[in-house]
Amino acid sequence: MYRQPMQMMLFLFPTVISPTRYICNVKLSHNQYLHLRSQLIHRLAEEEVSVLLDSNQCQSALGIGRYELLAAWQPVHQIAVNERAFSEWSSFLATHKQCWIFGAISYDAKNDVENLTSLHPDCIGFPVLHFFVPESVIAVDKQLQVIEGAELVKQILDKEWQPSKGFMQVHNLNATVSYEKYCTDVQKIIDHIIQGDVYELNYCMQWQAHTAKFDTAHAYTQLLQKSPVPFGAFYRYKQSYLLCASPERFLCKYGHTLYSQPIKGTTRRGVTAEEDDYLKNNLQQSEKERAENLMIVDLVRNDLARSAVTGTVSVDELFGIYSYAQVHQMISTVSACVNENYSCADMLKNAFPMGSMTGAPKIKSMQLIEEYECTRRGLYSGTVGYISPDGDFDFNVVIRSLQYNAVTGTLAFNVGSAITFDSVADEEYNECLLKAKAITELLHVNVP
Repeated sequence: MYRQPMQMMLFLFPTVISPTRYICNVKLSHNQYLHLRSQLIHRLAEEEVSVLLDSNQCQSALGIGRYELLAAWQPVHQIAVNERAFSEWSSFLATHKQCWIFGAISYDAKNDVENLTSLHPDCIGFPVLHFFVPESVIAVDKQLQVIEGAELVKQILDKEWQPSKGFMQVHNLNATVSYEKYCTDVQKIIDHIIQGDVYELNYCMQWQAHTAKFDTAHAYTQLLQKSPVPFGAFYRYKQSYLLCASPERFLCKYGHTLYSQPIKGTTRRGVTAEEDDYLKNNLQQSEKERAENLMIVDLVRNDLARSAVTGTVSVDELFGIYSYAQVHQMISTVSACVNENYSCADMLKNAFPMGSMTGAPKIKSMQLIEEYECTRRGLYSGTVGYISPDGDFDFNVVIRSLQYNAVTGTLAFNVGSAITFDSVADEEYNECLLKAKAITELLHVNVP
């Protein structure tokens, strides 16, 4: 395989921040970047603990974002807990300041935020919370400038790499909820809305296969080729893998500003340019989708206010329409000035779990989710992200994702939608199938 030689000059100045942190000037060509990304995905799949955060050269809403790619592996220190998640994490962060920190928080960390429980079976086995300080870090910014780990980049690009065979064996993929039960549950949720228990509820279902075997690196690459998004993630913790093609940001901090960018409102892409514009315009003008989005924006404003300087919460964009390979999405952006009395763990806890994946009001929605869903969400509706040595952070919403346990051979993916008073069960079910399209095409399966 021909590899374009690296045309770059290195200026390396080690600092005291961490053993692998450098200030450097390394600019990658587009081809070099793609080659680096490919090699990293396969390298990280072989590590017992690893994270790749991947923007796929897609712009996030309003262009907010610092890194094109972040990769971390070889933990020096790590924490994995299933109880008291945020309090244990807070202690861990206090011990490891001015370090790169990567990891994930599962949806079930909600039980550390509110008086809630998770009694359904979990078929994948991720910890409720896992973070680590890596020995090896690579960071590439939006201009394809390597700002962390230049020597690692050079080593990886200079190394010969043999592409994997890309094997995939997935049989007997089944939904844990039948179409009939889904429709019945949607009507029951609408009854709760009529009774005033909630205004909106995100109801999800799961598909599972139990004898799956596949090349996780190849599958992740294929998934992101089908559905390039700004918040992709490949995450491995021991035998458990997450292959994430998320378009949604949960929470990020840049300097003194917090941002959250909830998604509510989805429609398919058109076959022709004319149809595509028609569908996009319909989404923009849909009163139902706007109402769903506005409910969650109000919830997010309240969540951010808990970590903000009083009076600084603002809506920077309402009902923005952004287009991805599979769908158009309605995305709003809420920001606030950070109250410096709160730590990173406080800010994440104050907003967790994200309103776009629960409903409003949030606590009652989570209680009803536990009542009507029949499997544990695990990392789905949770988040994967990083904290940089300067205290900034960025975390996604884990949606449009595969979870896989390589030891048991269990594969699972969840999809859901927001149920409101105006919801029609059949339409909501079809929206779920649309959101699963990239995954079902990847697995070469049809779902009813």
